[in-house]
Amino acid sequence: MKLIRKGEPQEESPGLLLPDGREVDVSSFGEDYDEVFFETDGMERLKEWVKENGDNLPPFPEGERYGSPVARPSKIVCIGLNYDDHARESGMEIPPEPVLFFKATSSFCGPNDDLILPRGGDKTDWEVELAFVVGKRASYVEEKDALDHIAGFSLHNDYSERGFQLDRSGQWVKGKSCDRFAPFGPWLVTQDEIEDHNNLKMWLKVNGETMQSSNSSNLHYKIPFLLSYVSQFMTLLPGDIISTGTPPGVGMGMDPQVYLKAGDVVELGIDQLGSSTQKVVPAV
Repeated sequence: MKLIRKGEPQEESPGLLLPDGREVDVSSFGEDYDEVFFETDGMERLKEWVKENGDNLPPFPEGERYGSPVARPSKIVCIGLNYDDHARESGMEIPPEPVLFFKATSSFCGPNDDLILPRGGDKTDWEVELAFVVGKRASYVEEKDALDHIAGFSLHNDYSERGFQLDRSGQWVKGKSCDRFAPFGPWLVTQDEIEDHNNLKMWLKVNGETMQSSNSSNLHYKIPFLLSYVSQFMTLLPGDIISTGTPPGVGMGMDPQVYLKAGDVVELGIDQLGSSTQKVVPAV
């Protein structure tokens, strides 16, 4: 299945992108795509419900806004420096264990919502990433069982204000958590729809120029290991997001460095997971 949510911010309705291309509203199922939905085997229950009710589901109005395909998660856990070539362009080495950091859930937004430049920031950067959504509670999970805990995969742009992240003391989180810094979606794609999550092409453009072009096969720490690793330190709840890191081509790694400015347009996508577009707007 491809799960979607559409509507105005904070008023999104759950839906599905059907194999024939129709986007239908499943509000009559009675549940949003949140922690309770995933924890109570909602994916299977929804699949069975659609078999019985699929012919009567209303379409979403044409052009309606995409929200994130899951409701606000309890955690957005990110992996830093997980592509060898991105680590090199950052002047760093691949760490002996994954680098973990968080994005505040208040940064979470729809895939095509405008990117708001933060006040006091002048080094806002882009990062196309493959993310996955936790499908059931995960604590001390063995790597061989990790995929059983994943609901599906999605597209994420891990925006970063490098001035806050690197030029000022402290942890990375404050450079990662500004409003609109986690556009997510448009779809949550279940595992059965993905041919090989280890071979997904990904790309990102700024004003039509390709900045990032890579493949999930280049991940240093792979997805089953990442879920198992993170679950050793915290319980992952259904609906939580783990974003697996970005490939090379970020603005910080260029010579001279290039950062986003008001009026820029960022486009990104991952094979089988769709694409998104964010227009950059001034700080408010």
